[in-house]
Amino acid sequence: MKPERTGLAHLRDSTRYSVKGLTAAFRHEAAFRQEVALSVALLPLTLWLGQTPTQVLLLIGSCVLVLITELLNSAVESVVDRIGTEHHELSGRAKDIGSAAVMLALLLAGLTWALLLWQRLCG
Repeated sequence: MKPERTGLAHLRDSTRYSVKGLTAAFRHEAAFRQEVALSVALLPLTLWLGQTPTQVLLLIGSCVLVLITELLNSAVESVVDRIGTEHHELSGRAKDIGSAAVMLALLLAGLTWALLLWQRLCG
């Protein structure tokens, strides 16, 4: 059993692992790169579209939720692929469920942006 780090050493190590994970996702996952690019492109629009701090948080948060969900989906896919490349019903199911989670996050983000855009333009 490895000794457990605490305090600043734990925070430093956790931060390093998180940055390593973000870097790996950006390097190896095209969908993550595309979602990061879209989020970065949409970020300046939050200043115009969001009329309150809550609306800005909803706009940014919906994009961040997509990125979080994509990271989790990529992690599931990596683990499934690590186990084996042969077709297995449970492996396919796990990947499909992860993909469905990303789709729901994208739908939520799209609806959030569309509703606030509608409110801004027509309200």
